[in-house]
Amino acid sequence: MAVIGIKDIIDILIVATILFYIYKIMKESGTLSIFLGVLAFIIVWAIASVFLQMELTGRILDKFMNIGLLILVIIFQDQIKRFLIEIGSHKRWRFIHNIFRRKKTGDQQAQLEWVQPIVYSCISMSKTKTGALIILKHNIPLDTYEKSGDIIDANINSRLIENIFFKNSPLHDGAMIIDGGRIKSAGCILPVSHDENVPRQLGLRHRAALGMSQATDALAIIVSEETGNISIAYKGKLSLRLSPTNLEARLTKFGEDIE
Repeated sequence: MAVIGIKDIIDILIVATILFYIYKIMKESGTLSIFLGVLAFIIVWAIASVFLQMELTGRILDKFMNIGLLILVIIFQDQIKRFLIEIGSHKRWRFIHNIFRRKKTGDQQAQLEWVQPIVYSCISMSKTKTGALIILKHNIPLDTYEKSGDIIDANINSRLIENIFFKNSPLHDGAMIIDGGRIKSAGCILPVSHDENVPRQLGLRHRAALGMSQATDALAIIVSEETGNISIAYKGKLSLRLSPTNLEARLTKFGEDIE
């Protein structure tokens, strides 16, 4: 009888951890059904080739596995990128990061000065039912989405945000992208989520925000043009009808996690 050693336990834990993170990212990106289908195919391939040793079936499935790996890389390139960023995120290695870096309360406070202007502008736009979609970059680069709109590269200012999303503004229909405490671009085109669980009363802005949160690790703020409600999309989940206090708390927590 084979004895399970420490190396085998570590091996199992590594595989289990990788599968957990893949499952988590696929679930957030709305592609969980595809992941389960691929997993089922791998199980069938393993049973036919390894356990039952069905030579003909095994060879056919082997060909599919060789080609399928390349296809999966193409289909899930965004998820693979997000998976690698998730592993390399500073939050996973914070204990090492804190050893070599001293906390600077003043610098951290300065980095979060952008929170208040965004909150104030969202409150103002909520009162006037001005539709808005604001994207806050985290770790994954958003260069492709920034280039789809007009480059602004300006300091964050509540009046500037409100003017951009003013109904007569040429940029009000697109999304605004904020990175590093600066408004990078506006009028940007985002991927739209096709998640069937999204409530029907929610419009294109909410679907674009959810799609962005599924494709990247960015946080999206939505101000509804119909109701004036403020919502957030983050990690593939929608948080609807947030109060100004909740919005500020969520943005502050998000800002503290940014590298």
